[in-house]
Amino acid sequence: MIKPNIMVVDDESILRMDLKEMLLENGYNVVAEANNGEKAVELAAKHKPDLIIMDVKMPKMNGIKAAKIVGNTFKIPVLLLTAYSQTEIINEAKEAGVLGFIVKPVTEKQLIPAVEVALSQVTRINQIKGEVTALEQKLEERKIVEKAKGIVMEHMSLNEDQAYKQMRSFCMKNRIVLKDLARTLIDKNSAEIMHV
Repeated sequence: MIKPNIMVVDDESILRMDLKEMLLENGYNVVAEANNGEKAVELAAKHKPDLIIMDVKMPKMNGIKAAKIVGNTFKIPVLLLTAYSQTEIINEAKEAGVLGFIVKPVTEKQLIPAVEVALSQVTRINQIKGEVTALEQKLEERKIVEKAKGIVMEHMSLNEDQAYKQMRSFCMKNRIVLKDLARTLIDKNSAEIMHV
């Protein structure tokens, strides 16, 4: 199994090195490192990591602002490193869409489970987004079929059930998909193409 690509962002080079070493020892790929939020955004655009582990307090741009940018722009999840647990920081992080916090000093026993859980959550979120998209498409197709069914009912003086059966029968005979027939019926605003 291929381990995910991770980017490490902290203004303390020793901490960055320690995090990188822990991740590499556990089979992760560390694709980039940055020492401030601006560089993090730049490298996120270039490398598109699966996860970013980022310090909150950094020069040029703090971790929360950078997390918001990479989350909104590149859809890359972020785990924040912090020595602080102030309510204000937590609220800002929630608004930025951060997946979680790791409290400094960071140990391997903290880091690896946090990374695993964050990546698992990302996978689950992506699955749910895919399911929502599929449901939205089905709903849109259903609306199109319903609208076309109304056209058939009106033009052929049929009830709802009869109109649907006529449409399905036409599709089977002509080997076309119901949604394609529905779109054609709507475009032409007529059931004449069914020649029934």
